[in-house]
Formats: sequence, C-alpha cells, structure tokens
Amino acid sequence: MSFGLPPTHAKLWRTMNLESIQGELQKAGLDGWLFFDHHERDPLAYRLLGLHPSGLVSRRWYYFIPARGQPRGLVHQVEPHVLAELPGAKIPYARWQEQETGLRQLLHGAQKVAMQFSPRCAVPYVAYVDAGTIDLIRSLGVEVVSSAELIQIFEAKWTSAQLAMHLEAGRRVDRIRAEAFDFIKQATRAGQSLDEYGVQQFVMRRFQETGLVTNHPPIVGANVNAADSHYAPPATGSAPIRRGDLVLLDLWAKLSNEPEAVYYDITWMAFCGDQVPERMRKAFAVVVGARDAGIRLVQAAAASGRTLRGFEVDDAVRGHIEACGMGQCVRHRTGHSIGREVHGVGANMDNFETHDERPVIPWTCFSVEPALYLPDFGVRTEINLFVEERSARVTGEMQQEFAKL
Repeated sequence: MSFGLPPTHAKLWRTMNLESIQGELQKAGLDGWLFFDHHERDPLAYRLLGLHPSGLVSRRWYYFIPARGQPRGLVHQVEPHVLAELPGAKIPYARWQEQETGLRQLLHGAQKVAMQFSPRCAVPYVAYVDAGTIDLIRSLGVEVVSSAELIQIFEAKWTSAQLAMHLEAGRRVDRIRAEAFDFIKQATRAGQSLDEYGVQQFVMRRFQETGLVTNHPPIVGANVNAADSHYAPPATGSAPIRRGDLVLLDLWAKLSNEPEAVYYDITWMAFCGDQVPERMRKAFAVVVGARDAGIRLVQAAAASGRTLRGFEVDDAVRGHIEACGMGQCVRHRTGHSIGREVHGVGANMDNFETHDERPVIPWTCFSVEPALYLPDFGVRTEINLFVEERSARVTGEMQQEFAKL
C-alpha cells in the first residue's frame, strides 16, 4: 500500500503508435477513440498521443482517432499550436456554437467511441473527462464507452526493458529492507534511541545512495501505527521503536534517471524480539494464506489461458480472510496496478473499493497486499506479481513469517 501522486507526461513523451491504436479499436468493435482535454487535466492523453505543446493550453481541444482512416482534431483559434504536431486535419473553432458544429464534423460517421471516463467512476485512474463533456458527446447521438481497457494495453503493459528495471529495483529495495531491519535490530538490542522517522530517513538515504527514487517516503509504523494503512511518521513526535514492538515497513521505489522505469512495491513485518505474540503471529498467518491464495489463482488462470479479471483476485484473497473469521478487519482492496507510477493504470485487484472488471493481461504487474487492521496493531504482506503469456511470477523475495529482530 502506498501513496499515489497524479501521473505526469512531462518526462514521458512518446510517439503516437497510430497503427497499434487503430488495430485495438478494430478488435474492440469501436469506431474510434476521442481524446479531450482542458488545462492539461488528462496526462494519459498527452502520453498516448505523444503530445507536448510548446505553448499555453487553456482552451478545450479534441482529437479523434478513427478505427480506420486519418485522425482529425478540433482546436480553439486562440491556441492552434496545441495539436499542430499531430497528424490529420484540424478544425478551428472560437464560439461555443462552432465547437458543437465542429464536433459533429469531427465525429461524422462514428456511433461508438472510447473516452477517458469510467461508469460510476469504477476506475478513477482513467476518469479524466468530465460528465458534462460526456453529455455533450452523447447529445450528438454518439455512444461513449470507457477507454479503461485500451489504456491498460498502451499504458500498463511493460516492455522487456521495463521488466529488467523492475527486477533490478527489486533487488536493491529488498536489500535495503533487510538493512533497515538490521538497523532496527542493532539499535533496539543496544538500547539506543530510535523512532519510526529515523528508520524512514535511513531508508531514504539508502534509496539515494543506491540510485532509487520514490514519490513519497516509506511507511514505517510501530504497533498501533501499523494499523494506519497510509501512516506517515512525523519528523517530530513519531513513535519510538523498542524491544517488544511490532514494525511494519512498506517500501516502493524505482530506478532513478530512467524515464521509463517502473516501481517495485513491498510490505514486510518485523517483531523486535525472539517470540512473536500469538495474536500477531496468527493474524499474519491469515494474510500470508490470503496472499498465496491470490497468487495461486493468477498462476492457474495464466497457465490455462483463462481470462481472469481483477475483481476475481480480490474475491479469492478476501474469501480466505473471511473464511478465517477476520473479514471485519479488511479496510482496502487486495492490490493495485504497478507501472511508471506506483499506482498504475492497469487492472486493480479490487471488488471491495470498486468492482474492477478489467482483464489481467500479459506483461502487466500488480501488487497482492492483503492486510488486517486491528485496534492495537496491523499486519500486511505485499508482493509484486508479474503476468506473462502463460505464467505469473512473484518478482522479489516473499515473506512467510515475521522477521525477528
């Protein structure tokens, strides 16, 4: 579990792959993909189109990629530069009436198009087009469907180079996680003063020293703070870590100076002592069993070629927890897509916060991170699962029991 920041297109410019986009539109039975933006609110549009305007973007623009034929755009006369670098004719408009006339021309012949929206906001990661604009397009007699599955194909699938970068980031993060636990062990056994913030800063220093970058410092939670799923230890007044304490450590990072690098994201548990209390040990055994149930489901589906959807993985993982009588301690979904952003735009393992029906497709990666949040402590285990054509693998080390420090 980790903090997600909005994706940015600033350092991820690409060239639009028109042929591939049109091929996927044809497979999906769509007449086209309509891109829309105002004030650079939709970073996915800029990334997918390879668009990086040289000037201000303060007016609405539209760009339509038909399933067949040449793309075309609609752009305000104040900012004709916005779509200048993209192929196809551009229809100018100034008045709002001209915008509607231009949209009719832009979408002529189209009956069903994809846009960046999600019915009932089931996939908020792609919900960038406002409801009013959707109403406008529908008023023209055009059916609008979500682009979520198209986005997954073009944004969530990794290249072999990205997989290699992920694996290398994983090796470094796993090593730093072991170092952080040893840092805690040495301090607590020597009776030295140590708090959550000190461990967090140790990890951040090691990230910098080993060529890793993150969008937010790691979660370090002791005892009851481990029951706060997005706990951020304050610089002043964070909880001390002593003998007999439980510690949750959640780390996510990727290689620095690599614009296409993807994240590695894990959570491990430790106990500062030789004997883990039975309540903690039993709770952790439940989440480990739930995690492994999810892994087995994904691996079996991949091996058989069965289409597996995100909500099914969440059902399997939570089903194990509920069968153990601890369903009331679940607070969040089973897992999230992982990509250039730690919370990626592919299928999430979710039938809890939302109902994610997107298929789990090859060359994508996601977390499996069941957790239990009790009144006085929390436990979580988190691994990254990468899906290939007929297999799925955990990409780093996997915890089976509490680390005893």
